[in-house]
Amino acid sequence: MSSNSPSIGSVSPEFTLLGFLSQDPAHGYELHQKLTADLGQVWHLSQSQIYSILNRLEGKGLIQGSLQKQEKLPAKRLFTLTAAGQERFEEWLSSSSRPSARVIRIEFITRLYFAYARDPDFALQLVEGQIADTQARLQQLEKLESSQPGEQIFNQLGLDLRIRQLDSILGWLISCQDILATLSKGSPSA
Repeated sequence: MSSNSPSIGSVSPEFTLLGFLSQDPAHGYELHQKLTADLGQVWHLSQSQIYSILNRLEGKGLIQGSLQKQEKLPAKRLFTLTAAGQERFEEWLSSSSRPSARVIRIEFITRLYFAYARDPDFALQLVEGQIADTQARLQQLEKLESSQPGEQIFNQLGLDLRIRQLDSILGWLISCQDILATLSKGSPSA
């Protein structure tokens, strides 16, 4: 992996574009429209940012662009995922998200979107794994908080905030689990 590649645990829109391209080849404009429609409350990217990311992904060999001629219009580029790009996306999709507010809000929801599109049961498994990871991290922070000396008030306050955030996230994850389980029961394949 090159040094400018996002690590699997990083919050990067690159994985979102790889995910869309794993579903179907697309033009940059189409990718921006899909991102806005399906994940617009998660990612806030301009069309120029999308094109910049696509250029970066192409430079890394994760996608390939080809010019498509159009009658009476300028040619446009169609992007497809390469084998390396598919492998990179699959590695990211099957990894877990760090239990933190920002990572859950952006990366985990994005991962859940693609997992659900592929297989609702896989999405449910991701939520269950994230619940376990979040519970484990909560226990670590609670233990750390209980060991803080009384005079370290700002360390205590910082830990208390992190604990409250993770506790809220845990409640949200349990709601996700309930929703996905209900959807799974109602699906024709269930």
